[in-house]
Parts: sequence; structure tokens; C-alpha cells
Amino acid sequence: MTTHPPPPPPPLAPPLSLLPLFSSSLSPRIFRFQFSFSSLRCSSSLSEMDNGGNPSLFPLHRCKTIHLVRHAQGIHNVEGDKNYKAYMSPEYFDAQLTQLGWQQVDNLRKHVHTSGLIKKIDVVITSPLLRTIQTAVGVFGGEGYTDTTDDLPLMVANAGNSDRGAISSLDCPPILAVELCREHLGVHPCDKRRSISEYRCLFPALDFSLIESDEDSLWEADVRETKAELAARGMKFMNWLFSRKERDIAIVTHSGFLFHTLAKFGNDCHPLVKKEISSHFANCELRSMVIVDSSMIGSDSSSTNYPGKIPSGPDLPSDVADEKNQEKDTS
Repeated sequence: MTTHPPPPPPPLAPPLSLLPLFSSSLSPRIFRFQFSFSSLRCSSSLSEMDNGGNPSLFPLHRCKTIHLVRHAQGIHNVEGDKNYKAYMSPEYFDAQLTQLGWQQVDNLRKHVHTSGLIKKIDVVITSPLLRTIQTAVGVFGGEGYTDTTDDLPLMVANAGNSDRGAISSLDCPPILAVELCREHLGVHPCDKRRSISEYRCLFPALDFSLIESDEDSLWEADVRETKAELAARGMKFMNWLFSRKERDIAIVTHSGFLFHTLAKFGNDCHPLVKKEISSHFANCELRSMVIVDSSMIGSDSSSTNYPGKIPSGPDLPSDVADEKNQEKDTS
């Protein structure tokens, strides 16, 4: 008799859940963390969704808001669109933004300020590549820098051939460079970073303290990181985010990193919500998401919960009293 191996177990859900802060395709049901679409299963019909569906509820202190940004247009994007082999060209090593890319930065900056988002963000995390750093300081940095202040500039004038003036580090959230949210590692010179020493000269007030190696020790000329490896690195990054104390975090990163990381989320959601989460980002697109710690990765206590019963006194709820009375009757 032929025996067949048992089917593999279903993949485990990630310990973190990711949801659009406001769903653009469906009636909005997320009210600043507490309410989400995560229990709307992919098997739900559109008619069921229109009738309301079943929302999920999460403790506020188990949630963070993250604002995901893909960098603005880089020179490699332009040339790679014409010929894929351009991505392998050393000419585009650590590619900088184009002038059109800087226009995209200016427009996103206006949106971030007019929407009031800039006032909510506690920290900005950026991939340590030139195009992401330029995007991060251009969108979330201060105004034009003047030598009359004692503070270091976030960016010096013409950093990375930007033809831009220096950017101030005043009146803006801190910006922190993190290796975990880099683009696909290896083979493509545009995804290889320069030394941290060189970056420090270009971006004096940016925080590079979490990067251990001055030279790029992660990029290899003949080995390309697999999609699975990239996604695993992305999940490690997401878990690291939850270890931080900040509640509103902006992340400036890359298309491949975003696509393969976000593909791990939303599998228990309606297909339209899944699409909102994981579809490809345009240059300088921003999406705000709620990330939920459903397995106690974080250890933060609530700053708004109140224990009640102060001063103490009898507070037996009627439904509990009913249950106790029923238990007496049946015993």
C-alpha cells in the first residue's frame, strides 16, 4: 500500500499585523489604532463587506502607526526603465535622486506639512543609501540651513550632486539610518552604499550610530539576496520597530524591500485591503499603516489606561451576579 507524506502545515501568521490606517477602497473603520479590518477574511464577499463585516479590536498600546515611503526617482530608475542592464552598471553606484526626484520630494514635503503629519512623527528611519537619505532629509528635515546657528545641518549644500542648499536639523524629527531596511543586497551597484564616513560629511546631523561597519560589508558583487531572504530581513525589521518606544514612525526605504516585506501581511484580510497593503509603491509614495503586536513582542504599558476602583468599593456586575446565581441553582 502506497503511503503519502502528510500535507505541510499551513504557514504561521506573522506575530505582527499590518493594516492601512484608513482604507481607501472600503468604508473607513480604523479609528487611530483601535478598530481595524484584520478579521475581514479573504473569503468574504463584496456584498458582505458592504454590509459592515466584522471589525477587530486591539489594545492601543499594542499598536504603532508607521508611514512607509519609497524614495523619490533616482538616476538608476530612469536608466533602468530604458535598459534593465543599467542596474548592473557601476556608473549608478549608490544612485542619487534626479532633479525630477527632488521635485517629488518637494511635493511630498508640502503634503506632510499641510496634512499636519510632520507634527505627529516621533522618528524617521531611513535606509543608508544616498537616494533614501536625500528623500528623508528633503521630506522630513528642517528648512534651509544658515551658519548663524550652532546646530549641524542635516544635509550640506549640493550633497550627492543635488544642486540643493543645505538643510537644517532644527524643528524636525530625528532621522536614523538603519541597515535592515535596505534594498535587495548584492550584484546591483545602485544598491551598494558608500562609507559611513563619507555620509557623515554629507549629512552631519543624521544619526548613523546603529550602523556597525564603516564600509558596506553586506553587499556582494556576485551574490544577489533572494526574495525569501529579503522578506525575512523585512520581518526582522518590523519586529525591531516594535522594540522601539516611538509610536509614530516614518520609514524611507525601497520598492523591493517594501513589496516583499508587505507581501507577508494581509493574508487574513479582504483582497482589496491586501492590495492596499502590498501593491508596488510609486516613487515618493507615502502610505500610513497600523502595525499591531498580537503576540506580546513589545512590552510597553498603556499611558492612557486607568485601573479604576479608586477608591475601592463593591462593583459586582449584574451579569456576573446572574452567572453566580445560576451556578448556585444548578449545584
